[in-house]
Amino acid sequence: MIAARHLASIVFWGPPGTGKTTIARLLAEVSDLHFEPLSAVFSGVAELRKVFDAARERRAMGRGTLLFVDEIHRFNKAQQDAFLPVVEDGTITLIGATTENPSFELNGALLSRCRVLVLNRLDAAALEKILARAEAEEGKRLPLDPDARQTLLALADGDGRYMLNLAEAIWEAKPKAPLDTAHLVSLVQRRAPLYDKAEESHYNLISALHKSLRGSDADAGLYWLARMLAGGEDPHYIARRLVRFAVEDIGMADPAALAQAIAGWEAFERLGSPEGELAIAQVVLYLATAPKSNAGYVAFGQAQGAARETGSLMPPKHILNAPTRLMKDLGYAKGYEYDHDAEEAFSGQNYFPDGMARRDFYRPAERGFEREIKKRLAYWTKLRKERSGRESG
Repeated sequence: MIAARHLASIVFWGPPGTGKTTIARLLAEVSDLHFEPLSAVFSGVAELRKVFDAARERRAMGRGTLLFVDEIHRFNKAQQDAFLPVVEDGTITLIGATTENPSFELNGALLSRCRVLVLNRLDAAALEKILARAEAEEGKRLPLDPDARQTLLALADGDGRYMLNLAEAIWEAKPKAPLDTAHLVSLVQRRAPLYDKAEESHYNLISALHKSLRGSDADAGLYWLARMLAGGEDPHYIARRLVRFAVEDIGMADPAALAQAIAGWEAFERLGSPEGELAIAQVVLYLATAPKSNAGYVAFGQAQGAARETGSLMPPKHILNAPTRLMKDLGYAKGYEYDHDAEEAFSGQNYFPDGMARRDFYRPAERGFEREIKKRLAYWTKLRKERSGRESG
């Protein structure tokens, strides 16, 4: 875009301290556009109108405007809609910055007029490069031993701006000798992990936990649990999702998984934090190491689909109760076979609506307890065929 001298409107999506504002300033400079910064936190429609009017005047004089909106996701729908005409007619080139997923936070109409560029958190090599530049600017090395230097990079957590703030604090402290890790942490304290319980990182981490358990990786499951708890996630939310996992991804392969998940939740409620968090960790270990099956989940989904398709079909009359003479006269309960009185406590009667073909929704896996269930179902299917053939004969 720079080479073509045609800068389109852009949304930068990435975590804090990855250079969104810096890149916007550089784009304005190389494109010879007036740079107009704005924060969505402190601005409203009135401020936007003033910026748009000034941009129109600038355009009439032959110069364009690059409007940089920090935290653009904080504008509501009406405020976002205000950008549409001025972006459309070229009054401004919009550069938005957001730490949240634009697909969820920005209007579709505005998003369709912008290109989304993703900025990733800075890795250790990138942070080291920034730190080396800061040291060259200061003309001196940061007073840290090698281990403490690596700790500093870890504390930055991918945020270049935060790392420079830490470096500045260390230089200002003027330590008499290079700091080791313990003294470094004591000096700068510890940064809370980047985690917003109401936004995308909340869903990303619970997804990582869920999929680690589904993949039977107990160690990864414990790691993502620890990450969520360190970020301040409500343990009750995690416990609820673990109960869901027990029925969705384990089910009848290990029926005890549901009881274990609920017991862990109850243990946390009785013990509280932090002692009760160990109970949740135990549930994570149990679920990760349990045999997996989604046969019940799939079967219920198919049954729901069949229920929607078949509408209001009545149950077959032989399995309906007949508390009145009229209902008996209409054939309710006629021909019902009490399974406990049948051979092997299995009558083999039809329990689906008349006119609806039998459906096999539940197909147990060859894992865990479902292996035994599969044998039972196969045996009952064999008996059902034998007895239906005997009746038809």
